[in-house]
Amino acid sequence: MAESNFVDYVKIYCRSGKGGRGSVHMRREKYMPNGGPDGGDGGRGGHVILRGNRNYWTLLHLKYERHVFAEHGGNGSKNKSFGKDGADKVIEVPCGTVAYNAETGEYVCDITEHGQEVVLLKGGRGGLGNWHFRTATRQAPRFAQPGEPMQEMTVILELKLLADVGLVGFPNAGKSTLLSTVSAARPKIANYPFTTLEPNLGIVSYRDGKSFVMADIPGIIEGASEGKGLGLRFLRHIERNSLLLFMVPGDTDDIRKEYEILLNEVATFNPEMLDKQRVLAITKCDMLDEELIEMLKPTLPENIPHVFISSVANMGIQELKDILWAELNKESNQLEGLRHESIVHRSKDVNKLKEELKAMGEDEDFDYEYEDVDDEDFDYEYEEMDWDDDEPQK
Repeated sequence: MAESNFVDYVKIYCRSGKGGRGSVHMRREKYMPNGGPDGGDGGRGGHVILRGNRNYWTLLHLKYERHVFAEHGGNGSKNKSFGKDGADKVIEVPCGTVAYNAETGEYVCDITEHGQEVVLLKGGRGGLGNWHFRTATRQAPRFAQPGEPMQEMTVILELKLLADVGLVGFPNAGKSTLLSTVSAARPKIANYPFTTLEPNLGIVSYRDGKSFVMADIPGIIEGASEGKGLGLRFLRHIERNSLLLFMVPGDTDDIRKEYEILLNEVATFNPEMLDKQRVLAITKCDMLDEELIEMLKPTLPENIPHVFISSVANMGIQELKDILWAELNKESNQLEGLRHESIVHRSKDVNKLKEELKAMGEDEDFDYEYEDVDDEDFDYEYEEMDWDDDEPQK
């Protein structure tokens, strides 16, 4: 993983800007002895904003920018001059990024579309100057509002890939080989377990110029939903998929049992994934003759489309594409709805979150060092002689 640039999990500290304080100032000009208050308002503090950007495919750019600070608002001044609003801090993230509160595990927001913006932390409002507090009975208010304080949060950003079909299977089930056969993707392929160490995406061409996106994740083993192997880290990438393609090698002793193990791991990780459409592909069937294939058909799980394929021999590949396309376009499986709106992001358990952070190497505590300007000691702009308003005029 050290040589990979695919980063799908980061922990960052965000802080919005605080509002500028209002000004206490008395207007005093020549030939205007009773000018009155003219202190301006403070500016708004900058927001921290998450924005979806389709040009990003990983969170690598945030791996080395762990502190995100928005600008503070400027203070008000005389002549009803408002303070400058603090500049917003925009965090560009790839589409499919989910934000959680690192302290509580609470779900914050989900970025799924290009250009979508979510205000993660609001900047503090600026304080009102003393010009706002003048009345007929209080013509010289000697106070103003301080700005609202800033907000801060330690945020966990998770990337969940956007794809139509997700490949689910044990290590060496032929997932990467299938992806390289039906698309232009070139994942690493080798004859040993866990060859795939990061998700891969490929665009599968279909008839009449149509296409769909297929996602390959590292192999799942029994107990992956509890943290064994690499499954817990990458199972979230198939949460957004409209359809799950379960892949079981044809030389497996019990195809039904292996399918049920995979289905149980997916359901344990997120029970709502059972509502997704499912297709079963029996792989490496170039080693099986037609008679053995006919004997295997009655032992397969019921109520799920199945197909016998061989990526090496290009056997059953077109039939698989036809089944996937038909399932994707069923009325009961609206692609955009299942992939985006219907996903319910559950808040994380704090204890499990700590273990997850430790496994990802994101469990370090941030040291926040910043100077706090003197909010309590207001530096009001006025001349001392201006307070003698009650002196009778000669």
